[in-house]
Amino acid sequence: MINVLFFAELQEAAGSETINVEADGLSLGELKTKLVSSYDLNSLDHAMIAVNEEYSREDTVLNNGDTVAFIPPVSGG
Repeated sequence: MINVLFFAELQEAAGSETINVEADGLSLGELKTKLVSSYDLNSLDHAMIAVNEEYSREDTVLNNGDTVAFIPPVSGG
């Protein structure tokens, strides 16, 4: 299982700040596709992604026990 963390508006869209997903062996890109279809998270395309607290690319392959964080862009004033 992969632990997935959502921040800001992604938490609201997913209905939870964390979920567990069976994604061992999937790439981050494949995980994103799975989450978009399961949770209607269309804004994932604009989010930064970290795996085990390190920013990662979409071709990163996930392993059981990984923690993936989706962090939307921050704006302020």
